Amino acid sequence: MSKSRQHVLFVCTGNICRSPMAEYFLKHYLGPNPAWQVSSAGFSAVEGQPASPAAIEAMRKKKMDLTPHRSRGLTQDMIDSATMIVVMTAAQAQIIKQRYSEAQDRLYLLKSFSPRLKNGDIEDPIGSALDFYRQTRDTIEEAVLDLVLYLKACEKSG
Repeated sequence: MSKSRQHVLFVCTGNICRSPMAEYFLKHYLGPNPAWQVSSAGFSAVEGQPASPAAIEAMRKKKMDLTPHRSRGLTQDMIDSATMIVVMTAAQAQIIKQRYSEAQDRLYLLKSFSPRLKNGDIEDPIGSALDFYRQTRDTIEEAVLDLVLYLKACEKSG
């Protein structure tokens, strides 16, 4: 992997629902041999946990397999290597700003890329019904599609 390759890091709380969904969607929509590396992590992640069963099921409906995913706790190295840090909520953005002040200029809310979505949080579906996971999945997918447009524009201008 080239050192000049750009890196998008998705961050949520446990790294078993929202950030893996976003990671897998972005990898899918960037296609083979992307200019961007994509990964995810969580503030409170227990290392090595699989994606939640409901997240796996919700993504299966989109023909995406989350079963290989294993959770990772957010580290300074991850923050340092990320070109963009994309969080799910304003509270998570605040945590990044407090813990990693040097990363503020690389920090984005996922919904901020989508003009169709109201700017704001993507709520944590953990413990909710499968329907809420599906709604969360659909919101993440819509925001990621707009993020892809942003990344492509960055590639052209870069």
